[in-house]
Amino acid sequence: MHATAETWPVRFAEHLRYERRLSPHTLAAYQRDLKRFIAWCDSRNMAHWQDVGNQDIRQFAAKLNRNGLSAASIQRVLSAIRTFFRFLIVEGVLFANSADDVLAPKKQRKLPAVLDVDAMSALLELASTEPLAVRDRTMMELLYSSGLRLSELVNLDLEAIDRADRTLRVTGKGNKTRQLPVGRRAIAALDTWLKTRTQLASVDETAVFVSRNGRRISRRSVQARVKYWARRQGVDANVYPHLFRHSFATHLLESGGDLRAVQEMLGHADISTTQIYTHLDFQHLARIYDKAHPRARKK
Repeated sequence: MHATAETWPVRFAEHLRYERRLSPHTLAAYQRDLKRFIAWCDSRNMAHWQDVGNQDIRQFAAKLNRNGLSAASIQRVLSAIRTFFRFLIVEGVLFANSADDVLAPKKQRKLPAVLDVDAMSALLELASTEPLAVRDRTMMELLYSSGLRLSELVNLDLEAIDRADRTLRVTGKGNKTRQLPVGRRAIAALDTWLKTRTQLASVDETAVFVSRNGRRISRRSVQARVKYWARRQGVDANVYPHLFRHSFATHLLESGGDLRAVQEMLGHADISTTQIYTHLDFQHLARIYDKAHPRARKK
């Protein structure tokens, strides 16, 4: 780059540090990605930022892809370039952002982990009648029965439960409310917990689930208790609250559940988010096929 062009990345870094107040870690990432792009521009003898066009940035992204950089990393680099070019527009150096419509390769969606039905059953069979164990079993039953997010579980209030209809009302992402069915075993566990809850809860506490101090349980406490019971129940897997939600969706679809209904229960705005569970369902069917079909079984 020409000497005058080289001053802009320095001024951009100062802008990020002092005006946008980015963390040192984020600032270092921006600088690292921009340095990589500048080296590529230099290799193509581009002297000014006005020389960099849309096609150039596409070729740069393609080179990163050929070099084995992940889609997520390429997206991060492109984001740094876009932000830098926006800065140059504000400063009057550029009139258009050549990086605006350059997209990274699509990320390959990672299939979520799930517990199989037997492992889930083993996890939920808590025999203890100690108050915290009763609470924990009820939390796990609800996570699995209704596919709750962790935030929805800890924010659940007593008035949101309708025992007559066996439903509960939760507020999810985007402040959207949905009514969810509650399974027979989860309702039974909930009944037991609500009788036990009075031993722990403060008189004015509205939360369904409370900690030892009588107040609404925290997300971190739920995560710790789930891991505790997984170890106690001999479940050989990394168990965390969202795993119950993944298992809920997968087991419903494996049993013939309607994709649109599962989308509604999970509170997904886009059905493509729900469709990832159909890939898990297919994997399950493929394993059954490989074990059972005469032309697929290994000799």
